[in-house]
Amino acid sequence: MYIQPGSGEFVVNKRSLEDYFCTKAHQNVASLPLDVTESEGQFDIKVTVRGGGITGQSGAIQHALARALDDHNEEWHDVLKAHDLLTRDDRMVERKKYGQPGARKKFQFSKR
Repeated sequence: MYIQPGSGEFVVNKRSLEDYFCTKAHQNVASLPLDVTESEGQFDIKVTVRGGGITGQSGAIQHALARALDDHNEEWHDVLKAHDLLTRDDRMVERKKYGQPGARKKFQFSKR
């Protein structure tokens, strides 16, 4: 992620935010730190994301943007923290266990 003072251009994977995220909900999630700090239109932002899905990518952009804004201006730290934008979502995929077909699924039990 690259952030610098500018005209408010938001580019994700060499496409505009509106082109990359088709739904308004994902656009709002990605740009929430700008709305919270009232700094929309003040920064040029270039982001490269890969992996996961569209929802996960918009959440990753939100977290990275919040951290970048926190580094840029220390006064915004309390505002970003109050909206839980600086906390990482630590949920991960549970690993597959041996003797089972998946993490929780068991092989079918046959009595006879």
